[in-house]
Amino acid sequence: MIKALFLAVQFLTIVPLKIKHADAKDLGLSLLYFPAMGLLLGLVLVFLDHIFVFLGFQPWVIGILLTVSLILATGAIHLDGLADTVDALAGGGGDRERMLQIMRDPHIGVMGVLGLVSVVLLKIAFLVSLDGQTVLKALLMMCLLSRWVMVFLMFIFPYARQEGKAKVYILQRSKTVFISSLIITLLCAVLLMGFKGLLVLVFAAVCAYELGDFINRRLGGITGDTIGGINELSEILVLFFLFIIERSFIW
Repeated sequence: MIKALFLAVQFLTIVPLKIKHADAKDLGLSLLYFPAMGLLLGLVLVFLDHIFVFLGFQPWVIGILLTVSLILATGAIHLDGLADTVDALAGGGGDRERMLQIMRDPHIGVMGVLGLVSVVLLKIAFLVSLDGQTVLKALLMMCLLSRWVMVFLMFIFPYARQEGKAKVYILQRSKTVFISSLIITLLCAVLLMGFKGLLVLVFAAVCAYELGDFINRRLGGITGDTIGGINELSEILVLFFLFIIERSFIW
């Protein structure tokens, strides 16, 4: 269990644990800790937000600093996946093998750059648009739910390649790990935002399924890049939904 936790830390953050050897069972079990790692990343951002507010930074500056901090904390691994995914979908011409080949190309294309810029700007924009109290919960919710979404995708969809880094996670997926991760995520979401937290979780799951299904129909499955890309989009979708809830007359 401890090794699985460390593997989750190593995979989702830049913390240099340097675990070089891990069996497939530990990798599969590490999925259980993805939501917890997301929550931890969110707590780090909340801590930084308090520091930036104390230092007197303007909201738009804080939004930029928080976004950059999250990129640094994760080593931009998910943004890299997003760029590769956008390049593949835009430049593959609908050919499955060509799209998978583009994802393996270390160079980034114009569409990938546009995708990166758009995602970063949208994240900053929504963080700046939320009020002070909501933004703290939003930081926690977006990191929590986007990491659970990765588990959700790996449990629902097949792997598109014969080989790849994410394949072992998908091969080792289990109902026990998935249900446990869902319960952890649900409890955290409800504790953070009550019924609203449940709504955001459902919204994130539905959006993730639709995005995953879109990828699955074009590639015949998902890849590590597409999982990372959907993780990034999930963060924005969570922020967007919280923005709508904050301004809804219902609440």
